[in-house]
Amino acid sequence: MPGTVLLDSLQRGGVLLALFLVEVQAVSAATITVFDVPNATGTFAFAIGGDGSVTGYWEDASDTDHGFVRAPDGTFTAFDPKGSYGTLPYAINGKEEVTGTYNDSQSNPHGFVRKADGKITLFDVAGATETVPEGINNAGSIAGTWVDNSGIYHGFVRTADGTITSFDPKGSTGTFGDAINAGGDITGSYSDSSGATHGFVRSAAGKITSFDVSGTTATYPDAINSASDTTGFWVNGDSLQGFVRAADGTITTFDPKGSIGTEPYGIDDKGTITGAWTTSSERVRGFVRSPNGAIKTFDASQSSYTVPDGINKSGAITGFFVDSSGSDESFLRTP
Repeated sequence: MPGTVLLDSLQRGGVLLALFLVEVQAVSAATITVFDVPNATGTFAFAIGGDGSVTGYWEDASDTDHGFVRAPDGTFTAFDPKGSYGTLPYAINGKEEVTGTYNDSQSNPHGFVRKADGKITLFDVAGATETVPEGINNAGSIAGTWVDNSGIYHGFVRTADGTITSFDPKGSTGTFGDAINAGGDITGSYSDSSGATHGFVRSAAGKITSFDVSGTTATYPDAINSASDTTGFWVNGDSLQGFVRAADGTITTFDPKGSIGTEPYGIDDKGTITGAWTTSSERVRGFVRSPNGAIKTFDASQSSYTVPDGINKSGAITGFFVDSSGSDESFLRTP
């Protein structure tokens, strides 16, 4: 799941909307394109596919959330599953397939997957009171979290044919599936009976490896690439720090200079990481960390609150920010 900085909602439907391009600017040798869904009171981008398609949600004048897909040419398609009272997309793959949640009339979240042609399939884990898909790969496999009747959280994986497998690391009292890679490996976190939170990687074959950043009782992976390198954040006293864990288990921690809170949210297949960090003055900024460890920071349109959420194989980054007037907008940063 997204961390403390990241807003936790999304959605979309079947109406093609025209591009509303607000601004383009250069930042640190990269280009940032600012965008809004037309007529939205707020636009929040959360994930980017291999072809540059972006998904997220937008708010209407009545504060209802709807999903969108922004195509590489800048056009928008809005959508909602039938019967939705709030649609929250969380991930998109290279085939423009989107997954996430929608709320029913009782505000209970259910899962959906939307094909590029607009067909939406609804699903739930059997016995779930809540089903929350978090990631999707090009094979159409989905990873996420579900809640049972006792309020206990579990991980799940759903294959493209609709088969759902629930899982928990040994000793888990609550499991959260956060991301899935091209090969079907899943990362996320789980809590144990002592209250500690650990990271895990679950292989496509079902083997689960638990891990922790040394010296912490709280490790939260958020993303995994095709090499099964994972990134996320860990709690260090009163602050959050970033980490990257290589497939061989080697863990490297990092922070942008001056950070009092670092939260990585995405990693590409080259090992480039993006996310948000907080300055001592509590300004939230974006960052990009290269595979060699060099970190560049950036802001969208001089924003005091910039949150990058996803990165694709080309290094393009998407996310959202608050502009100078206090409005929520989204951005696409291309190298």
